[in-house]
Amino acid sequence: MWVLWTVLGLLGAFLVITLVRAAFWTPKKNTYAPLDDEKVDVEKYRKDLSDAIKIKTISNVDVDQVDWSAFQKLHDLFRERFPLVHEKLKCEEISLASLLFTWEGTKPELEPIALLGHQDVVPVAEGTENDWTHPAFDGVDDGEYIWGRGALDMKNHLIAVLESVETLLSEGFQPERTVYLCFGHDEEIVAAKTSGAGAIADTLKARGVHLDSVLDEGGAVLDLKVGSILNKKLAGVGIAEKGYADYRVSLSAKGGHSSQPPAHTALGEMADVIKDIEGHQFKATMPAFVYDLFTKIGKNTSYPARIVACNLWLLKPLITAVMKKIPPAASLIRTTTAVTMAEGSPAANVLPQKASVTVNFRMMPGVTIKNVEEHIRTVSRNKEIEIEYLKGKEASKVSPTDSRSFKILEEICNRTDSDMIVAPYLVMGGTDAYHYEEVCDCIYRFAPFVMDTKLLLTTHGTDERIPVSCMADALKFFKRYIKMMSAE
Repeated sequence: MWVLWTVLGLLGAFLVITLVRAAFWTPKKNTYAPLDDEKVDVEKYRKDLSDAIKIKTISNVDVDQVDWSAFQKLHDLFRERFPLVHEKLKCEEISLASLLFTWEGTKPELEPIALLGHQDVVPVAEGTENDWTHPAFDGVDDGEYIWGRGALDMKNHLIAVLESVETLLSEGFQPERTVYLCFGHDEEIVAAKTSGAGAIADTLKARGVHLDSVLDEGGAVLDLKVGSILNKKLAGVGIAEKGYADYRVSLSAKGGHSSQPPAHTALGEMADVIKDIEGHQFKATMPAFVYDLFTKIGKNTSYPARIVACNLWLLKPLITAVMKKIPPAASLIRTTTAVTMAEGSPAANVLPQKASVTVNFRMMPGVTIKNVEEHIRTVSRNKEIEIEYLKGKEASKVSPTDSRSFKILEEICNRTDSDMIVAPYLVMGGTDAYHYEEVCDCIYRFAPFVMDTKLLLTTHGTDERIPVSCMADALKFFKRYIKMMSAE
């Protein structure tokens, strides 16, 4: 009996401690003074973004299929709309259509900063053109949204950077650190490292440049509203991005006429391989930065929810198990596996002599392309498979959250809105930022545009658009970021 009473006593003590701990488990209060207001011209920004969207800068793996005159038109637009940028900054065309602007600082001994952007957009999926509320390349501004391909990815970001630099120049601002504006031309394809952003990074490396920090695209500032539990804005700062690898897995067979089939054709055998690959996912573990994200959100919930949230350390195995069952959540904690394409016979009455599937993997930091190939071989019971690496890139390094640049990002967000949650996160897709790892240790991915999650889902999809309401704060952010980051 004493054992039962001891257990009940311990559980009671734990509950009391949890109730008390949850009451005090709140975010640290910021003591920042509000930021001075910044002069911005939203009307000009809207016009410039609308006109930039009208230019079809669509990238393609086959460079012969790219309309390079469209990129030239965009460059001409830049020269017309941002004359001070072109007068005061050195502008170089790198690779096929990438741009490198150099804004010399007054203290060249300080490490420079870089702001990244890409000029290219993805095409509209064939057959969906008429599904758009407004044509994808008309740049329609209806007063509430600007519509079109690139409105979110990422001409909005690119034009905002140029607008901010143009305004700062007109105000006579001079940075202490040199500021680089690095605008690639082929981010939307898995390009060779020597193209676009990779060529810019190689140019900086060849010149002996080591950057203090890099800021590229990544997500947005999201409104988190969950009943009475949570009502905050979340500024997610991407400190790493997943890798990407495409593999073709194949099986060979005798083939022949379909009137005399074997028990299993090559496609039938391949079905078992697919089941092996899909049935043996990579191990899921919660990285420190994901735990940190949950912790920061948890501390901002209402008291009843904090009773659970303050015990994340204890519930971590359970939370991880639940996340594995939810695809979007699972992608945060493990390397994902997606069988996306299949090939077999060229005709319905011919047995396939070779069957193959293409599998796309998105690797967590720490998992390499070589690890993926080893995983395929290990989990497949059929050892006759052929494995061919098609294309990809390694997962990025993880940037620190205690750096000067991360702290400045956090400070700007908190001084703009004292209730804003600033937390690190993992970028699911790819950005140009990873190209700069050889010249920078502090690489961050952040887009200061406040919007609803539903709008983000239009990126690369139908009715991509950006709300006008988020533009002023985004322009102010970039001005403040350049001012604070370029100072000693």
